[in-house]
Amino acid sequence: MSKKQIIVIGGGAAGFFGAITAAENNPDAKVILLEKNRTVLNKVRISGGGRCNVTHACFDNKQLAKFYPRGGSFLRPLFNQFNAQSTVNWFEKQGVALKNEPDGRMFPTTDNSETIALCLEQKARKLGVDVRTSFGVSSLQINDNQITGIELQTGEIMNADVVLVTTGGNPNIAGYQWLVDIKHHIVPPVPSLFTFNVPTSQFLDLAGVSVSHATVKVAGKKLLQDGALLITHWGFSAPAVLKLSAWGARELADLAYDFSIVINWIPTISENVIRETITQIKKTNPKKIIQSNQQFDLPSRLWKRFCELSEIDENLRWIDISGKQVNKLIENLINSSHKVQGKTTFKEEFVTCGGIDLSEINPNTMESKIVKGLFFAGEVLDIDAVTGGFNFQAAWTTGFVAGKNL
Repeated sequence: MSKKQIIVIGGGAAGFFGAITAAENNPDAKVILLEKNRTVLNKVRISGGGRCNVTHACFDNKQLAKFYPRGGSFLRPLFNQFNAQSTVNWFEKQGVALKNEPDGRMFPTTDNSETIALCLEQKARKLGVDVRTSFGVSSLQINDNQITGIELQTGEIMNADVVLVTTGGNPNIAGYQWLVDIKHHIVPPVPSLFTFNVPTSQFLDLAGVSVSHATVKVAGKKLLQDGALLITHWGFSAPAVLKLSAWGARELADLAYDFSIVINWIPTISENVIRETITQIKKTNPKKIIQSNQQFDLPSRLWKRFCELSEIDENLRWIDISGKQVNKLIENLINSSHKVQGKTTFKEEFVTCGGIDLSEINPNTMESKIVKGLFFAGEVLDIDAVTGGFNFQAAWTTGFVAGKNL
């Protein structure tokens, strides 16, 4: 009797995790992982600035699911099978310790993504997974709604008892055509994690200046997020913007990335408190120069810019500030409006929302409801998260569950 043959398409995080889990659960099977590029785990190697943000220190499954603009409710029960704590335990069992950053992101203690990539490659090799690079797949072979194999781009047919597709997100719907051909529906892909281009920003020359907590709202929409905010050479970045881009991915795409944002640079301080603070400063430090006496824990360069935008010249003292200038200063601090015209992908970590419609996937096994023996995991699905290790967690979770059922 011939060995069971399992084929995994895609050599990323979800593919490796699926292949490893499949090999562990099917010790007598032949597990083959195919990657169209010459190298595997490319995204793992570049993520987190080359440190690999493996997961997030969120160990409550219900809370963890809330970090996914799309796919959270689908993932919620899957986290009962494999969650953030499972990820930490799995890597530690392989001899790779993870550490917490203050913001909850988790990295290998080596601060080197190669540690994660090598761990996955060595584990796959130890289990006998046959990893083949430069192997592009052109189509799936199906007979009577049952997967029977795959066709390579070379025209060669490879037989398979089960197939796991982990080919990642694709910015163009044409990249999913081979899955449309087998009657799967694709939720049209659009970018998810991106920064905002504001070419008319009056802050561009302050690139590198940041605040630890701001709110960013899309004008005229209910879209609002908070977090650290960074001024860049092209506009704005950091978690406040990246979270907003994730939650608003589809709406912002519909606006062709042409919209206005309103920034509150000091959201924890109310307008009344700001006024009271200024009134108090006028009494206690009347002769101090406003521009050089920054307030509200703002960076000095940013405070100076707010003063300039509020027509407070460099020699004006607190005692001499007018009511009009106070009003303008408060407006700039809590209601700063900017015109966004375009986007920039966040570093090299391209993430799309869109992909295989989740209603066509068995939520307990990751098997297709359309083709028996066909499974999916990772970003090829319509699942995406905010930045912070959550997208990798979805890859580990869906890869594990699919691999267990192959």
